[in-house]
Amino acid sequence: MTYVPESLDSPLNEPKTLLKIHPSVSHPIKRGIDILGALVGLILTGAIAIPIAIALYFTSPGSLFYSQIRCGFNGKTFRLWKFRSMITDADRLKHLVKNQADGFIFKNENDPRITPVGKFLRRTSLDEFPQFWNVLKGEMSLVGTRPPTPDEVEKYSEYHWQRLQVKPGLTGEWQVNGRSSVKNFNDIVKMDLDYQEKWSIGYDLQLIFRTFGVILSKKGAY
Repeated sequence: MTYVPESLDSPLNEPKTLLKIHPSVSHPIKRGIDILGALVGLILTGAIAIPIAIALYFTSPGSLFYSQIRCGFNGKTFRLWKFRSMITDADRLKHLVKNQADGFIFKNENDPRITPVGKFLRRTSLDEFPQFWNVLKGEMSLVGTRPPTPDEVEKYSEYHWQRLQVKPGLTGEWQVNGRSSVKNFNDIVKMDLDYQEKWSIGYDLQLIFRTFGVILSKKGAY
C-alpha cells in the first residue's frame, strides 16, 4: 500500500487516502518493455535534437528543452522533459490565455505562446521524445496516464486521485481516443480508470501500435 499526501509540498503530511498499488507498477515485463522502448526512443531523440535545435535557434532563440514539475504514481512529483514548443517564459503568461477545457486541465486550441516550430513538434508529437528519459528512469512508462501538474492535483477529489494509481505514460487511452480534442477532465479520468481495468501487457502493446496511427494522422494534436 502507498499513501497519498494531502499536500505535494510535504510528503510527510497526513495521507489524503490509501490507494492500492496497481499490478502494472511493479510488473517486470512491463518494465522491461519500458527500458527497451526508452533506449530506442533516446537514440531517436538524439537524432532529431540537432535539426530541432537549429530550427528553434532561427525562429525562437532559447533553450532546446523545456521541463516542468509533474505528478506521477500516487502523486509523487518529478521533472518532465520535452522539446520546447512555446516561447520562453510561457508559464508566466499562462494566466493571459483562456482555458477551453472543462475541469482540472488546461487546453487552448490556438494558444499564442506556441511557436511555429512548436506547432509542428506538437502535431507530430516530436516534442514528447525527451520523455523517454523519464521512462528510462522509471518515473514514467511507455503506456499510462498523462502526468498532471501539482496545481491541478491540489484540486482533485478522491475520485480523481484514482487516476494516479498507475505510472504516467507517453501514451495511453487519452492519446489514442482524441488527444487534445478531449477537453472534459472527467472524460479523461474515465479513460484512465478504464485503462486500469483493462490493463495487460497485450493491451499496452495494442495501445502503443494504435499510437503510431494517431501520430501519423495528426488527429487531435495541437
